[in-house]
Amino acid sequence: MELAMVLDCADPERLAAFWAGALGYRRTGGDPPYVGLADPAGRRPDLLLQRVPEPRSGKNRMHLDLRVDALQPHLDRLLADGARRLRGPFDDRGWLTAVLADPEGNEFCLIVPPR
Repeated sequence: MELAMVLDCADPERLAAFWAGALGYRRTGGDPPYVGLADPAGRRPDLLLQRVPEPRSGKNRMHLDLRVDALQPHLDRLLADGARRLRGPFDDRGWLTAVLADPEGNEFCLIVPPR
């Protein structure tokens, strides 16, 4: 069994550029309505962006956590690439956390684990 993540979106091309940069992934192609992204080292799950007709509504039922060793440089880079800060940074039981949204409003967290 292999895990792959699928993110519904309005514009997979636009989000492919954002998420490839955010994750350090490469584009693997895809036929409409899909655009695939993969970890070049093959260690992390693929991300498939799927065009859907309906707009996003409400809070995500599932979101991505991006664990990093230092918050500020990654936060600055993601904000410059089109992310939006929703909350934080704040201490979440020892985990330094910032809640962000991608260019279409899909929420994700940028997290520094406790040392």
